[in-house]
Amino acid sequence: MKVVVYSTSVFSIYRRGISADFVDRKVFRCFYYPYMTSSVSRLVYSNLRKYTANNLNRTETKKGSRFLRNIMSVTDQSAGFEQPRLVVKKVLARPQGEGEGAVVRRSIGRPELKSLDPFLMLDEFAVSPPAGFPDHPHRGFETVTYVLQGGITHQDFAGHEGTIHAGEVQWMTAGRGIVHSEMPAGDGTHTGLQLWINLSSQDKMIEPRYQELLRDDIPKAEKDGVEVKVIAGEAMGVHSPVYTRTPTMYLDFILTPDSQYHQSIPQSWNAFVYIIEGEGVFGIPNSQPTTAHHILVLGPGEGLSVWNKSSKPLRFILVGGQPLNEPVVQHGPFVMNTQAEIDRTIEDYYYGKNGFEMARIWRSK
Repeated sequence: MKVVVYSTSVFSIYRRGISADFVDRKVFRCFYYPYMTSSVSRLVYSNLRKYTANNLNRTETKKGSRFLRNIMSVTDQSAGFEQPRLVVKKVLARPQGEGEGAVVRRSIGRPELKSLDPFLMLDEFAVSPPAGFPDHPHRGFETVTYVLQGGITHQDFAGHEGTIHAGEVQWMTAGRGIVHSEMPAGDGTHTGLQLWINLSSQDKMIEPRYQELLRDDIPKAEKDGVEVKVIAGEAMGVHSPVYTRTPTMYLDFILTPDSQYHQSIPQSWNAFVYIIEGEGVFGIPNSQPTTAHHILVLGPGEGLSVWNKSSKPLRFILVGGQPLNEPVVQHGPFVMNTQAEIDRTIEDYYYGKNGFEMARIWRSK
């Protein structure tokens, strides 16, 4: 993994621990499990699950401190968690124009789902030369670019330049300011995902930095027909080397037909699924399958259960993060906490100061 920091100062970088779930439990109880509104009813539900599992000679074979791993058949009606996270919102990401000639499917950052604290935007992009994302600024958040096909070449006004290819990641902390370009590397169609993650008020004006993960830098694990790439966080006992300012998990799953998996998620965190390919059943085994290009917002609970009941592979990302619970004021590529901070950011960019000193003279090649 290559880390680039444009600063002479020393960063205090550390890996954040897992914490707990943000979504309002009243919504969960009202719409999904009204019978679980008291400790007594939760106990009844728990005992009923155990009784059912025992009487059907089914066992949950792996119990950890954070989650239950279930290796039952895909037709089993018992979930991997006593309080599974259910889908509380589903949005289809429809194609739209972005940049110069590029096409994106925006799921977070559209009218139906403006944000999901701490996440500001999620795009699935497709771009072919000469289209792309030419010179543009950022301040106050992080961008995570994950290439699915082809390659993306990045240049910025601090002199950093590089290309990430299929299966590779650039994790960019814009901090106090960056101007860069993101263009397709070569002919053909280049696809990927870009996620915007908000920074806390104390981190919005830090120096920009990069973490670039090549294919070999991203830990992988596989078991029982389930493969996972751990871009951030942990799964199947493997950990990502990425440092996240805002505590985040980012997992890329592939499930073969007739497989299932149960992934714990910190209970205070907000989380979502975005389906890249195939169709899957999420939350509980008798819910309707969801197809590609949908985002699924997950409600509160211990973790996500997913089943691939189709005849083709299912690929999706599971992303979760600790909410910042701070005001968000956004003006295009600038994300701050107040309108006054946005006004100062626009002034800084226009006059080339406070982090944007090179903005007026730099142009990408």
